[in-house]
Amino acid sequence: MVTNKFAIPTAIALLLFLTILASAQQTQKNTNRKPEGSSKEAPADFGQKGADAIPAAATNDPDYVIGPEDTLHISVWKEPDLSGGVPVRPDGKISLPLLNDVQAAGSTPMKLASTITKELQQYVTDPHVTVVVTNINSKRIFLVGEVGHVGSLNMLPNMTVLQALASAGGFTQFANLKKIYILRNENGKQIKIPVNYKVIVNGQSPEQNILLKPGDTIVVP
Repeated sequence: MVTNKFAIPTAIALLLFLTILASAQQTQKNTNRKPEGSSKEAPADFGQKGADAIPAAATNDPDYVIGPEDTLHISVWKEPDLSGGVPVRPDGKISLPLLNDVQAAGSTPMKLASTITKELQQYVTDPHVTVVVTNINSKRIFLVGEVGHVGSLNMLPNMTVLQALASAGGFTQFANLKKIYILRNENGKQIKIPVNYKVIVNGQSPEQNILLKPGDTIVVP
């Protein structure tokens, strides 16, 4: 039988090609494989994938006034590098790409969005900005004394003293429900507002179920 002198070199070359191809495919798989423990996506931030996705709002009140330590999400339409979550600093400002420091405290989300829009117009063509309050940390009240949970409490819109006490986990057996009072700072002075819990829950003196203000301290002796 006559053997083609080109058959063996051709077979070797084909085998070598298939080996190289298989090695390249395995390398590609290893490159695309995520490291162990990295199944969770990194938190969205400015310039990160998903930064322009708007999270749930902590409040839907259009008149909510942003305060220090609140957390916001700034979304600029079709500009993921300019979108992301940002905390309001104690000085009331936020830091944004291109704009640096922007005053946020004292503004409503809509007003702040308008401010950012105007500032971005020198860098972005027809910017569309949305501001969402994702965490409310500036509106806090405090509970001390004979309550279930002593400490700070995020204040909801139009929160009353009864609502705050209900959120405190109830009273201890030593609580004097007739001698509760609120400490409030007004015009640089601290005032004391008496609250008789038993009278209020019995439907009497509803005026004592006052609306709380940020910084109020409820004392249950």
